[in-house]
Amino acid sequence: MNEQKVMLITGASTGIGEATARRAVEAGWDVVLAARTIDRLKALEAELGTNRAIAVACDVSDWGSQQEMVNRALERFGRIDAAFANAGFSKGSSFYGGEDKPDEWRDMVLTNIYGAAVTARLLLPELVRTKGHFLVTGSVVGRTTSIRNFYSATKWAVTGMAQAIRNEMAGTGIRVTLVEPGVVDSPFWEHLQKPCTAGLQSDDIARAVIFAVGQPPHVDVNELLIRPVGQPL
Repeated sequence: MNEQKVMLITGASTGIGEATARRAVEAGWDVVLAARTIDRLKALEAELGTNRAIAVACDVSDWGSQQEMVNRALERFGRIDAAFANAGFSKGSSFYGGEDKPDEWRDMVLTNIYGAAVTARLLLPELVRTKGHFLVTGSVVGRTTSIRNFYSATKWAVTGMAQAIRNEMAGTGIRVTLVEPGVVDSPFWEHLQKPCTAGLQSDDIARAVIFAVGQPPHVDVNELLIRPVGQPL
């Protein structure tokens, strides 16, 4: 088996996932880049080097698509040492008032909750084999209330999921990290109102991810809560 460590990242085509891929390669990892937007992934794959990265089109809301992602990753690299379930989005749907958007709600649940859960279910057996690391992107609004009500509820679910996975995997050697960004200046905010004027950069979160995975095997960084200075919530 290849001894080079491998990180799989969902939502790797933009924002935090893209920045994490760059930092991971810089830190010596090979990377599996997964997202729905294959053109952006291919560009990132070319930038990072096809000997270090593989781009895989994947819709995390589809079980079969994620199975294919895992199969391709293992065929290429033979191992996965860290899985970063980062894919997610918000449309800012509220519980009261405004236009009904049932498709929007369904898609947020399938991506933010179901997608992260499927990533865990399919990757944890491989991470047990490598004594690896599972990371998942939650949010500051997964631990406090937010005017982006339904999105916030999906991230509360992710907070609970991370704790449940950590409890279940106790004794296996797997580390579990919940990454909870505050406001990040990324495509995530294109159609939303930011609660503060200046946000973090995606690279700020990426550096925190690399910090967590770079700790000694006996150290499990359980949560990374990262806000920009001045964010009120």
